[in-house]
Amino acid sequence: MTNSFCITLPSGASWTPTFVQQINEEKCIGCGRCFRVCPRGVLELVGLDEEGERVALDPDGDEEEYEKKVMTIARQELCIGCTACAKICPKKCYTHAAVAVAVAEAV
Repeated sequence: MTNSFCITLPSGASWTPTFVQQINEEKCIGCGRCFRVCPRGVLELVGLDEEGERVALDPDGDEEEYEKKVMTIARQELCIGCTACAKICPKKCYTHAAVAVAVAEAV
């Protein structure tokens, strides 16, 4: 049997954290709002070249290597399920999902 992980808040309301699964790179405009709001360092901005391959961004600001910037999930394991990234994203690029937790059945 599986259930979703759920938390009871001090108010008595239930909250189910949903964790980042995917970012739609086609829709992403690389604005960095989600990067700035993420409290855990889950995200990373990268460049895409003409062939759509990822390239590291030059800290000196040289933009000749890439066509556009997009956000990526660099450390998914650090996500706490707050969905702040999705809430601030102007293009609605994020997909989140709850985590299924296996529950042992009583014998």
